Amino acid sequence: MTDVHDKATRSKNMRAIGTRDTAIEKRLASLLTQAGVEFRVQDASLAGRPDFVVENYRCIIFTHGCFWHHHDCYLFKVPATRTDFWLDKIGKNVARDRRDIGALCAQGWRVLIVWECALRGRMKLNDTALTERLEEWICGGGQSAQIDVKGIHSLTVFPLHTG
Repeated sequence: MTDVHDKATRSKNMRAIGTRDTAIEKRLASLLTQAGVEFRVQDASLAGRPDFVVENYRCIIFTHGCFWHHHDCYLFKVPATRTDFWLDKIGKNVARDRRDIGALCAQGWRVLIVWECALRGRMKLNDTALTERLEEWICGGGQSAQIDVKGIHSLTVFPLHTG
């Protein structure tokens, strides 16, 4: 299947995708605020520039787009054109995520990834379910985790390689 846009149009469309204040970040910020959780956003002093830092609980929260971070869900589709380019690019994102999460955990932070599919799309969690998962994890003091359409799960943290 060929791309429906020419190269210039596709490039313009991809550049227009924001890296901060995205719809999924805004939804999560709203839920955290409603739950009374104090946070700061986009802290450049921390690995990966976390979307949300909850200092009182030593928590980091990332909102990950299912395509850009290769989540195994219905929102991730391997592109039909320039497949090698996109798989390489996405693979580098995943490697960077692992490195950043490892660094944060080594510094004593707990890390939560909230996947895009939990926040938007036909299978998204409703506000009550999502808020319950967030509060459970933030206040629970447990391991690093991820939230997707199936709920909350442990997050495998890879050791930091200093190679």
